[in-house]
Amino acid sequence: MENVCGWIAQAGNSPLGGRLSGTQKADWLVIGAGITGLCAAHSLAELHPQARIVIVDRQRAAQGASARNSGFVVAHEHPSVNELAGHHGFAGYQTDTAISRAASQEVRQRIARHGIECDLREAGYFFAVSDPAKLTHVEEKLKTLHAVGASAHCLQGEQLRQKLGTAHYQAAIWCGGSDGNGSGNGNALLQPAKYVKGLLDALPPNVTLYENTDISGLQRLSGGRVRAQGVDGCVEAGQVLVCLNAFIPRAGIADSGTFPMELSASLTRPLTEAEFDAIGRVEPWGVLSTRPLGATVRLTPDRRVMIRNTAEYRSRDLSTAELSVRRKHHVLGLQRRFPFLQEQDIQYTWTGHLSASRSGQAYFAKVEEGVFAVAGCNGSGVARGTLWGRLLAQMSSGIDSPLLASVMQRAQPGWLPPKPLLDIGAMLRMRVEAVRARTEI
Repeated sequence: MENVCGWIAQAGNSPLGGRLSGTQKADWLVIGAGITGLCAAHSLAELHPQARIVIVDRQRAAQGASARNSGFVVAHEHPSVNELAGHHGFAGYQTDTAISRAASQEVRQRIARHGIECDLREAGYFFAVSDPAKLTHVEEKLKTLHAVGASAHCLQGEQLRQKLGTAHYQAAIWCGGSDGNGSGNGNALLQPAKYVKGLLDALPPNVTLYENTDISGLQRLSGGRVRAQGVDGCVEAGQVLVCLNAFIPRAGIADSGTFPMELSASLTRPLTEAEFDAIGRVEPWGVLSTRPLGATVRLTPDRRVMIRNTAEYRSRDLSTAELSVRRKHHVLGLQRRFPFLQEQDIQYTWTGHLSASRSGQAYFAKVEEGVFAVAGCNGSGVARGTLWGRLLAQMSSGIDSPLLASVMQRAQPGWLPPKPLLDIGAMLRMRVEAVRARTEI
């Protein structure tokens, strides 16, 4: 079994960029060619049309974690109990939602500006559970979502089954935009590899891309410049933007307060006409669990089912044998929802990494003079990563804004204990959350 991302296989490859060699001079260097890095490069090119901008990626550009996620464009998060209206955390939830709404709008603007075909669907998505006891404080959550500009309502039983085509889910909150259908200002879905490939293909002429280029560290030079050292060459730049998310330590930034999680997912073949008839020919949908380790599931526009129901604290890629075990876990999750699906119906299985923090907030900082970095998408990388790219470019250009101030004010990822205490604590927490989410996997 190969580790092949179904989204990337469907999106196809862009022309291969060169590999860094020798000493390259640049005004700006962006490390990481995922959503954040590509959006940063776009924004820098708009702000500094005469500058030379270099962007490097350790592997193929636009094919890392940014292309491997589940494609949820988050404008409104599922509120926790302490974030409900009237509770002490509601003010923070309001600020986070304002940031997320701006981020989701940034995605739409990028798609429109560059003509990206990425199957964007404005129909919102569901926070859904099999065990109704795991969807609590429903009325308070609806009130909270309405208070921050979302359209949201509760569905149960047969009404929910008719929307999703499966009886597995018993209760859900559908959440979209303030106009009632999610159009333009709420939660949305897209094909992530097509989106990030579109950003790559639209890079302007003053951006030079180097692929398969591993940066091993940053070195301060005289005159305020910074050297990024690779295996076969280096880039000397006046300003460096580190957009590596889960892999931020590779640039020598070890105290971001973020840590990596490895996720795995599978994508089935398209449903047959008979199978599609059997589930009621429902519209494409997306489901997020209310439990941290519950399954993320989508029915795509081409009638495939995607499931992500494993998450682990680790930065090393799963081996083929380990991924095969995770795939069998995907099969169990698929059969709980659609019993007619078997392992042979899975067409692609892959891994990807998520950057998380203890508080759920990002690391967004000026690391030192001329070096800026961001990490900690916490599962909202499509929208927030898009916004971060622009804001990081503006911050490094000395441009302030109320939105940037809000992001900086909320960028408190929280303290992490040193290894091995972090490793032990994280693994124990993951085991506890897996037990709590067992009905939702």
